[in-house]
Amino acid sequence: MAKKLAGKLKLRVPAGQAKPAPPVGPAIGQRGLNIMEFCKAFNAQTQNVEPGAPCPTEVTYYQDKSFSLAIKTPTASWFLKKAASAQSGSQEPGREIVASVTSAQVRDIAEAKLVDLNTDNVDAAMKIVLGTARSMGFEVKG
Repeated sequence: MAKKLAGKLKLRVPAGQAKPAPPVGPAIGQRGLNIMEFCKAFNAQTQNVEPGAPCPTEVTYYQDKSFSLAIKTPTASWFLKKAASAQSGSQEPGREIVASVTSAQVRDIAEAKLVDLNTDNVDAAMKIVLGTARSMGFEVKG
């Protein structure tokens, strides 16, 4: 018999750094789930990702207090900031350019994010990443 679904929860947790402290602990605990079990499972699944990378995570939890994790690749904005060595995006995107990335870097980011985007085509994925770069005030060269 299938488990009875109780709900879903979306979190953005740094890879390999899930702790019972806020914001993870209260979000998981108030749904009656075992916080330490979640932290161990999340940290084990993200051990191959760069530590500290923000991983969007969808937690599906069931009435028997069990759960399953769907961990996605780190955000495109994180990849772009890392590639450009920038601290943050522009305060006024479209008017102020704060950093630049090359088209080769955009292609690498698109290939890394391809599994989580709604396309199978690398060129279409590049357009999605370019849109993110533009909205952050990043310039794409070459």
